[in-house]
Amino acid sequence: MFNSQLKADLDYTLDRLSDEEKAKLSGKTVLITGCAGFLGFYFMNFFKEFGDRLSVKNVIALDNFMLGTPDWLEDFKEDKRFIIRKFDIIKDRIESIPEAKDANYIIHMASIASPTFYRQYPIETLDANIWGLRNLFDYYVEKKVDGFLFFSSSEIYGDPTPDAIPTQEDYRGFVSCTGPRACYDESKRFGETMCMLFSQKYGMPIAVVRPFNNYGPGMRLGDKRVPADFLKNVVEHKDIVILSNGSPTRTFCYVADSVAGYLKALLHGTYDYFNIGVETPEITMAQLAEIYKQAGKEIFGYEGEVKYAQSEDKQYLTNNPQRRCPNIEKARRVLDYDPTIRVEEGVRRFMRYVKEDLANKGAN
Repeated sequence: MFNSQLKADLDYTLDRLSDEEKAKLSGKTVLITGCAGFLGFYFMNFFKEFGDRLSVKNVIALDNFMLGTPDWLEDFKEDKRFIIRKFDIIKDRIESIPEAKDANYIIHMASIASPTFYRQYPIETLDANIWGLRNLFDYYVEKKVDGFLFFSSSEIYGDPTPDAIPTQEDYRGFVSCTGPRACYDESKRFGETMCMLFSQKYGMPIAVVRPFNNYGPGMRLGDKRVPADFLKNVVEHKDIVILSNGSPTRTFCYVADSVAGYLKALLHGTYDYFNIGVETPEITMAQLAEIYKQAGKEIFGYEGEVKYAQSEDKQYLTNNPQRRCPNIEKARRVLDYDPTIRVEEGVRRFMRYVKEDLANKGAN
């Protein structure tokens, strides 16, 4: 269903790509794992909106729908460009998808990214990042694909030392291999090692991206990550609840900017790894809550307050990084990646999208 804010965001993302990058998608088939997730929503809508303009041949969209089948997928079932399949990247054979053999670009993001949920499914999270990735490599290693994109995470850096903020790609990380987040952090690190080795041995054009705190359209209000939690509080006209002392800091990258970076990495055509995010502003959770409060007042007539509480989950804050801020100079130099949407604007865009989405659903 049409959403004016989503349309504006998709137009923005397309405009960030060069003519040369756009031309690389002409006549090509894209395979996406994890199509039903937050970023899957945005990628799917991008290719739906611009499939004709970019002359994309097909989009093969795979997901095991572990966390449910989103309603928005209904909008894609009548589009012959999309081939949507229930598929478990861990145990199903990619050969069972006949069209997969023709894929030119592979986007592997079939992994739970919300700490609340990946801790509920730790082994499945690990397996998707390791065995799911290996299964794709084994299948595509001889097929001469044009690009392979692996979604790693800024979590591979763990809790960086102060001298490593902003964090560059060559920082080795400070990660616990036995903590409650290890299933995600360490499987992403191992996945990156696999990417390097398959690129070295077989010359595969693998790009690794390390997202820094994405948010925006496609993020479910029940996602249990801070940008979704705060917006859920606003939509429900409840107080914004911070489950910490509000001091941890992050930079937040709006999805329209981040996906532009991911597409640039996918189309880069050679092995490399990139931080994808924004460098400023690095703000506390308390400051982010105030941004949501003010934007909520403007867009939803919100009158709630910011409150502090403790999570019922005793390990909620265990190994939670105190700071997260990327150095994106490499992506800027190599990919011409130039994000421009500041968090104040991004939060308002996210709210406008959700408000219109809720109105559309209410109209039906």
